[in-house]
Amino acid sequence: MFNRNTLLILVAALAAGLGLWAAQMAFAPGGAPAAGPALDPARLKAVRLFPAPRALPAFALQQSDGTPLTPDELRGRWTVVFLGFTHCPDVCPTTLTEMSQAQKAWDALPAERRPRLLFVSVDPDRDTPEKTGEYAAYFHPDTLAATAPEPALQEFATALGMVYMKVPLEDGDYTMDHSSALVLVDPQGRQAGLIRPPLVPADIAADLALLATEAP
Repeated sequence: MFNRNTLLILVAALAAGLGLWAAQMAFAPGGAPAAGPALDPARLKAVRLFPAPRALPAFALQQSDGTPLTPDELRGRWTVVFLGFTHCPDVCPTTLTEMSQAQKAWDALPAERRPRLLFVSVDPDRDTPEKTGEYAAYFHPDTLAATAPEPALQEFATALGMVYMKVPLEDGDYTMDHSSALVLVDPQGRQAGLIRPPLVPADIAADLALLATEAP
């Protein structure tokens, strides 16, 4: 999905973002370390928890039903965030298919603790909130879906330490290159960790069920 020049640009952007992330993640406001979940990270197979969760700045996306998606909407349950777009030929449908297997495993959990998947389109020129929602629901009906015009979309992705960019194609069309990792947001609405490919749905399902049960 990435050509060499695009990859270099993304690596540089991600490195810059990680520098900011490292500085912000280590300490909560006032200089005190932010408290993470009271769970031994060694028990997790797919999730990589940060040493300290990172508070997310204010953001506003538009959900598929037309309502705004704000930080308050992500509080109360563990949320997995994935950036993609509906014209994606491979990574996005594969990831959403794999995540749907984890979502089905979470059906047995109480609704108030059940982890959620949030799919955010990074292609607002072609993906309306409604289209984004229809695409996400094809894989699993419980998937949250949202997008936003620029610069709000870029600000949201940057806050999560993620990158994306429009890549022109020879036929005059374009595609989107984007981070393939999944971001984990805790019930306090903070960025708490990452899930990196290759994805193992059973491990993701087990890790999130464990977090939902022991670190709600």
